[in-house]
Amino acid sequence: MDSAIRSFFHVLFNALQQGSTTALAALGIVLIFRTSRTTNFAQSSIATLNAFVAAWLFSSHGFSIWVATPLALVTAFITGVFIDRAFIRRAPKNNPIARPIITLGIIMIIIGILPMVFRIGQSRPDGSPITYRLPRFFSGGIDVFGASLRYNQIFTVVVSIALMVGVFLFINHTKWGLATRVTASDETTARLMGVPTGKVTMFSWAFAAMFGTFAGIVLAPLMNMSPTFLVETQVNAFFASVVGGFTTFFGPVIAAYIIVFLDSYFPVLFNFWDGADIWGTSIVFIMVLIFLYFRPYGLFGEKPIKKV
Repeated sequence: MDSAIRSFFHVLFNALQQGSTTALAALGIVLIFRTSRTTNFAQSSIATLNAFVAAWLFSSHGFSIWVATPLALVTAFITGVFIDRAFIRRAPKNNPIARPIITLGIIMIIIGILPMVFRIGQSRPDGSPITYRLPRFFSGGIDVFGASLRYNQIFTVVVSIALMVGVFLFINHTKWGLATRVTASDETTARLMGVPTGKVTMFSWAFAAMFGTFAGIVLAPLMNMSPTFLVETQVNAFFASVVGGFTTFFGPVIAAYIIVFLDSYFPVLFNFWDGADIWGTSIVFIMVLIFLYFRPYGLFGEKPIKKV
């Protein structure tokens, strides 16, 4: 029993951290989808690019993680504005698949330029390979029911939830948030009412890039940094967006925690099965597909009403 409790809390702490980063990524995806009607497949690539900026500042120039992170968030903001202005806004509006295809192209561009800009995979003059890493914001931790709860996990969860709560309050209780909700409801009508929909979509791309970048920075110490190290987070974020519902801002956030916890706890629950680690994620996604068959508009999404 003690071992089961320890395993449960170990998985819970890890799932809270992974769920928080996935929720941030999902919130960025939905924010862009609601305001610009674009499925952003490049969310993880944009985040990866700016996470490498933080790692480059830390590894090559000696900046602390506390300085490198705000600078990387600034570059993420600029990246989001640039992508919206240079690519998304210039896409033909009468072609519904043009913008999603553009985001696929952005993935290829970023994956192509990362090794060139940061010399990933190349060697230094002394022959050692060029690698990048990021440290945790905090070291150490405490024991809770025999499981280790690291201070960095607490920091990640608290900051992520604070950011998401801040976004929800901003959207529901500010004038600019009202403009965001009106744009999300009907961009054409919002434009006719004088809402600056262009600025709304631009800032949506900018903040979505910042959310993904922060998620990438806190996940970087847990894995090897590569041009594709955030792909799994992107996939989980998309599933969370679909399960939670693309028509709501908070639904994907809740769904992200549910999906990540199930994905993390499945191998522990079925540890007697040798294939649990391999098939755990697949079975969770199969459960998601079955759920969507009965509720295609998501857990918190609204059923579309056809008007005659």
